[in-house]
Amino acid sequence: MKKIGKAIAKGRYLIFILALALLVPSAIGYLNTRVNYDILSYLPDSLETVSGQDIMVDEFGMGAFSMVIVEGMDNKDAAALEADLETINHVKEVLWYDDMLDLSVPVSMIPDSIRDAFFQGDATMMIALFDNTTSADETMEAITAMRKMVGKECFISGMSGVVTDIKNLALQEMPVYVVIASLLSLLVLLLTTDSFVLPFIFLSSIGFAVVYNMGTNIFLGQISYITQALVAVLQLGVTMDYSIFLLHSYEEAKPNYENRNDAMAEAISNTFISVAGSSVTTVAGFAALIFMTFELGRDLGIVMIKGVVIGVICCVTVLPSMILIFEKAIDKTRHKPLLPSMDKISDFIIKHSWIWLILFVVAFVPALNGNNGVELYYNIDSGLPDTLDSAIANKKLSDEFHMSNVHLIMVDSSLDAKSKKEILNKVEDVDGVKWALGLNSVTGEMIPDSMIPKKLTSKLKSDNYEIMFVCSDYSAATDEVNAQIASINDIVKSYDPTGMVIGEAPLMKDLEDTTSVDLVTVNTVSILAIFVIVMIVFKSISLPAILVTVIEFAIFVNMAFSYYGGISQPFVAPIVVGTIQLGATVDYAILMTNRYKTERMAGKEKHEAISIAHKTSFKSILTSGLSLFAATIGVALYSNIDMIRSIVILLCRGAIISMIIVLVLLPAMLTLFDKVICYTTIGMRGCAKRK
Repeated sequence: MKKIGKAIAKGRYLIFILALALLVPSAIGYLNTRVNYDILSYLPDSLETVSGQDIMVDEFGMGAFSMVIVEGMDNKDAAALEADLETINHVKEVLWYDDMLDLSVPVSMIPDSIRDAFFQGDATMMIALFDNTTSADETMEAITAMRKMVGKECFISGMSGVVTDIKNLALQEMPVYVVIASLLSLLVLLLTTDSFVLPFIFLSSIGFAVVYNMGTNIFLGQISYITQALVAVLQLGVTMDYSIFLLHSYEEAKPNYENRNDAMAEAISNTFISVAGSSVTTVAGFAALIFMTFELGRDLGIVMIKGVVIGVICCVTVLPSMILIFEKAIDKTRHKPLLPSMDKISDFIIKHSWIWLILFVVAFVPALNGNNGVELYYNIDSGLPDTLDSAIANKKLSDEFHMSNVHLIMVDSSLDAKSKKEILNKVEDVDGVKWALGLNSVTGEMIPDSMIPKKLTSKLKSDNYEIMFVCSDYSAATDEVNAQIASINDIVKSYDPTGMVIGEAPLMKDLEDTTSVDLVTVNTVSILAIFVIVMIVFKSISLPAILVTVIEFAIFVNMAFSYYGGISQPFVAPIVVGTIQLGATVDYAILMTNRYKTERMAGKEKHEAISIAHKTSFKSILTSGLSLFAATIGVALYSNIDMIRSIVILLCRGAIISMIIVLVLLPAMLTLFDKVICYTTIGMRGCAKRK
């Protein structure tokens, strides 16, 4: 590795120029990578609700729908608006009452089920059907065009409207996330380094790695907006340690070499070995996300693994080149470290180890209870600002039409009229169902399908399937609507085993069922993976158990803040945060433990070894924790998208909690279990008898 290090040091200008050149294709790749704003699209294709959407596209040429609420408009003008909406690209059809009955029929003579569905006071509702899926770019373009057309008197609700608003909000906020994270990280680096130029070099090197990572996402086809929002700040916070390690290694090597290139070659060699080993635990944490059935985990996991690997490569190539090129500027801007010595604080922590152990024992059960009891929510739009167009429209739908959800029933088109009418009647009797509409709502079971208006039949019936609409009073992702969906599904299956209930609420029900299993799977995989890695690194059975226990306790405390604070979290937060906090912050514990083991094997008694390990790793752990905190806290305070805000709040809080618990609890655990560690670690057995 030293030969490679010498080549990097010697070719520093070429490497720096190449690094700058690679920014161009990376930027092109980033700009051409599609971003997916629909979380529900990451559900597995094997689910009936997901396959049902594909059938909708294949059979009816439509995959999404939105409710359009029109206020203060007479029927003639409403019919004209309906015709105008149908001219918008990717709006396949607009379903209104004139598709069932002639406009000449007075509203007072319309059957109750149709009148309740389409009229309330001076407001009327239409159902716009799109020719693509909920989150397709074409559907979002159609929503935007519809909003421009309908004006302030009309409101467009539904998941497609929500996804469009998420996209618009995310596009506004994403650049600000990076700026805030960079500025706060710069502040931390100015406090923890001894040069005013070094922080800018560190951020530039990591910035290269972030751009390369985002640019190579083009090979994945698309990434989620959550991944796009988190990757830059996470990569900045997680890989900052690597840069600091390289600098420290270079500063230590310089007095031993006359040629600075040789010193940097030594630093690159040491850094690659240490950072490659350290990054394995971080990669393991992200790799656990790939085991999620809900494919958002795979999306985030792959991109972050790629980011860590690229970060390591840039740390041993781009960063050393920049340090050597700008070394004169670095030396000219040297200053005294702004952080004071931590030795007195370290002595206090070590001296009072028994206090931290007692606190651990007392707090463990409440922390575990808090971790397990956090309330999760699955309603995608509940974490968005009330001022968004979709939020206003959904409130209108709820207040004026008493509708919270619309489910779609798909049954075999060959099913007889009597059975279809019975399905509608039984579904209307289910708790919380306001109305159920289908072709037979207009004609009745005694009139043959051939007499149904072709205009209506073409919209609701294909060669293989027929669609029915069900209006629910219950909000999505609630126990009430989940029970309602189960009852409706039982009714449909009793008449048609191939029939299915699809829509926003059924998808969210499947989302809850899927991710509850994923939470257990991902946590188990991440714990086992990191346990095995630490066991191999330290050649010990006891040390991985101690380290994983310490970090898992930090995770429990982090989640317990939400539980005891009465704060509900989006469903994905505990899955993502648990693995990231474990994978990213277990490095703090590994750093201190490695030094403890080295000192014990060198002949030091346990108290001295623990004290040395604590003092020498204190500032590094403090810098790492503050770096991850700084990279995430600004986003947590700024973001208006709760799905993102909740995750980064947990991450920034988790970084501080892990930092404190490792600095306080780990030395106490090492003191308590020193003999056990010595007897269960290869090469340390003799240390147990040493006084």
